[in-house]
Amino acid sequence: MAHRRNVVLISKFVPRDLKSSIVPATNKPMQIALRPAVTQDFEYCERLYFSGMSKIIEELNLNMTAQARTFREQWALMQVRIITANGSDVGWLQTTVRDDGLFIAQLFVDAPFQRQGIGTEVMNRLIGEAARLHQAVCLAVVKINPAVRLYERLGFLTTHQDDRKFYMKRSPDIGASI
Repeated sequence: MAHRRNVVLISKFVPRDLKSSIVPATNKPMQIALRPAVTQDFEYCERLYFSGMSKIIEELNLNMTAQARTFREQWALMQVRIITANGSDVGWLQTTVRDDGLFIAQLFVDAPFQRQGIGTEVMNRLIGEAARLHQAVCLAVVKINPAVRLYERLGFLTTHQDDRKFYMKRSPDIGASI
């Protein structure tokens, strides 16, 4: 447990340019892994969710209390995996299998670790998992979320939309991902 807490404190208080103390900058690629979440990961996931979504929640004039309640209700331990880079927790995702394929309910990479290919690597792994089972990958993303560009680059197409979100799907028969 202490290891995880150190990551949380470092990522929260250390300036962005010092992230190399957590994930060493070498010519060796980062070792990205997914581990099953444990109950104690809830606070970590909640912190990442709200640090990543607070601006969007504010821009959309959503009720923060309602968002916190919804987060607690929808966070399902058996669906959550923690993303690690070189052994340190750097993000989390929540997935579930539905009739139309693998649904990615949440994917968050801690800010100091963004733009290093971690999200792309995780998405490619999920796409690969689903493709081996001949399943599509589906997700919903807030229209103003910059991750929309990543999903489009990976071959996701918008199937429909509402006033706030794009609902996207990537068919299992699309060629290799980026």
